[in-house]
Amino acid sequence: MAITLATLGMLLIGTIDSEKPADIASILWFFTGLFVLRVVGQILVAVRPRQWLPPMEQWNFVPYPVLLPIQLVFIAVMVWVDVSFSMNVGISTVKNPGTGNILIAFSYVYVMAMVIRYTIKMSRRPDQRWFGGTIPIVFHIVLASYLYTLGSFYVSA
Repeated sequence: MAITLATLGMLLIGTIDSEKPADIASILWFFTGLFVLRVVGQILVAVRPRQWLPPMEQWNFVPYPVLLPIQLVFIAVMVWVDVSFSMNVGISTVKNPGTGNILIAFSYVYVMAMVIRYTIKMSRRPDQRWFGGTIPIVFHIVLASYLYTLGSFYVSA
């Protein structure tokens, strides 16, 4: 979570140039990699529970046979966008302020929904405070950060 926030901070203060596809590509790949780690972790737990990972029932609201294909589609789209940015070609690298503003606004709503989800979860399950069952919440914030980064590129001058 700290690395995600630090990466977003660099984008916000201008250390990373939101106008350059190559700079944006590195952030997008970073967030894609984090999300892939989450999906791999879920697969490991689904195949055989691991002591160092929480049990499957703490990972998601959606049944796993439905969730996994959705996640794989997300990863495929993210990799397609990431490759486009790395090569600076394709429709995904065309600036579009309208789409950018929508992605940024959605990323804010997405993060706020996760903050509310975390607050409700911790009020219902104080025994899990601070980190119990937070893996899904953290990785939803990773996805929101991906959308924010992409939106920032689209609205940059």
